Amino acid sequence: MANTSNRTLRLLSLLQTRRYWLGGELAERLGVSVRTLRRDVDRLRELGYPVESQRGVDGGYQLAAGAALPPLVIDDEEAVALAVGLQAAAQGAVEGIAESSVRVLAKVVQVMPARLRHRVEALRTMTVPSGWNGSPRAGIDPDVLTAVALACRDQEQIRFSYTAAGGRESDRLTEPHRLVCTGYRWYLVAYDLTRHDWRSFRVDRMTGPEKTGTRFRPRDLPAADAAAFVNEGLENQFVPYEVEALIEAPADVVRERIGRWCTVEAIGEARCRMVMTSNTLDWPTMALGVVGADFEIVQPPELAEQVREWGSRFRRA
Repeated sequence: MANTSNRTLRLLSLLQTRRYWLGGELAERLGVSVRTLRRDVDRLRELGYPVESQRGVDGGYQLAAGAALPPLVIDDEEAVALAVGLQAAAQGAVEGIAESSVRVLAKVVQVMPARLRHRVEALRTMTVPSGWNGSPRAGIDPDVLTAVALACRDQEQIRFSYTAAGGRESDRLTEPHRLVCTGYRWYLVAYDLTRHDWRSFRVDRMTGPEKTGTRFRPRDLPAADAAAFVNEGLENQFVPYEVEALIEAPADVVRERIGRWCTVEAIGEARCRMVMTSNTLDWPTMALGVVGADFEIVQPPELAEQVREWGSRFRRA
């Protein structure tokens, strides 16, 4: 009976990972005959799972939508991800679902094995919300995230490889302090023993984090808290560019095409000056291309370099 029950749960898990399974392929994955597979599918149907079947050479099975939500089978990584997502929602990240998120989170954590509760609790206690809104942009390896969280909780030095924004890789030895989730990305705030200063590291750029076994006494963070430290660093990164360009087109034409994002000043009947403030050079480059006229970049010089680079790439295309 135990083998049958385990096989039925395995069948359910497989049906939830793919929209459609060929019968022979599914039977092979389970290590049973096609006839035994049919009996296992019937057991799932008796339990309320709407499994649809298709006969013929390409016959197979798929899990369809039902009238009620049946129990789900998830693996360890999915369970941790579910708990972390529910915690974020319970903190008000999505308006109107905080209360229901707390109820679901309590149910999930209650039935979690101790090894998973250990990881989820480390992530919860060692993560500080930054107050920024948004959706995650970069994929995070859950093993990396939980390893870092455990190192923060245990006040244990951690070693990892880090790829900087320019692509340069380096090995870092740090005293981890806290994780900060900005809504867009995860950051580790830590004292860098290599640079002898406090740093914030993007977790999606970290690989191979390993605890060294060396404990440390926490240092005083040079900020009100970890979230303030990260936010201050991010604000300093985004020094806006003051963009100015002379465009060989009437001011009215330029205003019609990009006027909502910049200031346009007429110089003559067929010439104007465009002024814009931007945190990135990508949008000014696209805006100048949208105008459809010759132009001369007055400032900044970085924009002129980017336009030349884009122009070379377009010519190669």
